[in-house]
Amino acid sequence: MAEVSAEARVAAPAEKVWAQLTDWSAYGEWNATHTGFPKGGPQVLEVGGTFEENMKLMGFPAEVAWTIEELVPGRVLAIRGTGPMAVNLATRYTLTPQGEGTSVRIEGEFTGAAVSLMAGRLKDSATTALQESLRRLGALVS
Repeated sequence: MAEVSAEARVAAPAEKVWAQLTDWSAYGEWNATHTGFPKGGPQVLEVGGTFEENMKLMGFPAEVAWTIEELVPGRVLAIRGTGPMAVNLATRYTLTPQGEGTSVRIEGEFTGAAVSLMAGRLKDSATTALQESLRRLGALVS
């Protein structure tokens, strides 16, 4: 298993950050690993909803089939998916209001046989991508 996380304070209210986070048409503007939604983003944002995403993981293209696992509108979005080589992925976005700003935390998890072979490289690459995503997200909403 490989676990990664990154956190940043964004100078915007949680509602504005959430609106950007769930604007599927602009998802690639801030998410550093996102390359597209082959069938569009989630049609309905609800637990059990599914969608497919094309991503770049460690520089390689990957298609992931996601399921929304937890949803607290304006605060938490957790998704779990299956990617290539039977790699399972989980991503959790948590927004915590802090005065006029918001603390944004992204946590990721990778499991599967292939992960053990590349865990160190995967952690480094994913952590860098999370930090870049938070930087871009902050720039878009500030």
